[in-house]
Amino acid sequence: MTDTQALHEQMLKLGQQAQAATNQVASLTLNQRNQILTNIAQALIKQTDDILAANQLDLDQYGSTLSGPMVKRLTLTKAILAEMADSLHSLVQLADPLAGPYENWTNQAGLKINVVTVPLGVVAMIYEARPNVTVDAASLAIKSGNTVILRGGKEAIHTNRYLVQLMRQILSDLGYNPDIIQLVTDTSHASVDELLHLRSYIDVLIPRGSAAFIDHVVTNATVPVIETGAGNTHIFVDESADFDQALNIIENAKTQKPAVCNAAEKLLIHQNIAAEFLPLVIERLQIKDNVELRGDVASCALAPNQLTAATAADWDTEYNDLIMGVKIVDDVQDAIKWINQHTTHHSETILTENADHAHLFMREIDAAVVYQNASSRFTDGFQFGFGAEIGISTQKLHARGPMGLKALTTIKYEIFGQGQIRP
Repeated sequence: MTDTQALHEQMLKLGQQAQAATNQVASLTLNQRNQILTNIAQALIKQTDDILAANQLDLDQYGSTLSGPMVKRLTLTKAILAEMADSLHSLVQLADPLAGPYENWTNQAGLKINVVTVPLGVVAMIYEARPNVTVDAASLAIKSGNTVILRGGKEAIHTNRYLVQLMRQILSDLGYNPDIIQLVTDTSHASVDELLHLRSYIDVLIPRGSAAFIDHVVTNATVPVIETGAGNTHIFVDESADFDQALNIIENAKTQKPAVCNAAEKLLIHQNIAAEFLPLVIERLQIKDNVELRGDVASCALAPNQLTAATAADWDTEYNDLIMGVKIVDDVQDAIKWINQHTTHHSETILTENADHAHLFMREIDAAVVYQNASSRFTDGFQFGFGAEIGISTQKLHARGPMGLKALTTIKYEIFGQGQIRP
């Protein structure tokens, strides 16, 4: 058997095992599902040292090949593991996504029609080097009654192996099928392509990564895909913006965690305030936070020694780094037009004290999340009160924005009759 055939058989087996476990997880009571999550949270704390040791293996192997922000994404600490455990406890407190009240009615033929909420079934996740996603995805899948197949990035393989082994052991200890959670240990591109075509076993595939990667998945998959977003995220500073507030928001959105999809990548400034506001941005971002600023012709003319000229490609690039594009725009309409041409439909922000401009921006910007006077870093399932998130959908069908428990469910019609036939 060739390596390609062996991988194909391996992936088929994962799909078959996941599908076989769907009935068990879907039939677990809320208390049983919550007990699994509680035990995982406790294990994260109890086994912190072992998890960090596995994570260090990944850092030793791949850390030197990654940018600073990407290393930060990969790195686990005791504090991060405690946050992950807290997230699980928060998830436990949320209502059962499979519970009613359900819609029901009787049609003209006397049929009783119930609409019930059910799990999607088998959820596959392909994601980058963020080991916290491993726990988030698995826990959301379990709480919503789904099985999950996880395929993380190669940079986090040791950490992911340990975390998945930990969670599978908890399932086994509680008497449940450990195949409710499975990990693809082959981190080659070939394993991704195999997942894209497991239509007989996977009910939905959720990719998280770069725009190019997500486009590859959407273009080539035969499995249904929820398109999550790369984040070419913009901030527009209107002429009425509060400067101090605006600088704080821009700094937070760009520098607090630059390698994530809800970090700001582009800054648009109203022409009437550009000469006064741009030097303040330079002082805050470039001098204080060492952010590289790439500007259009107008912004470079205002600060020729501080900004480098942006290329055409810059305006559509998600940097995931301490880099930001800067553009001077005529007004709010110009900003809206520019953003809608270059957005990845993730999160977009207006900083303004003008209510009419804010309303116009909210109405006309085509994005999953639109902000006035707040950091785009809040685009997050935990921050929205979902306990955790499995991704941020930038599409318009089924789910949009941060996806929590509800996004992992669908509906089923149950029909009760008494011998009716259709005339």
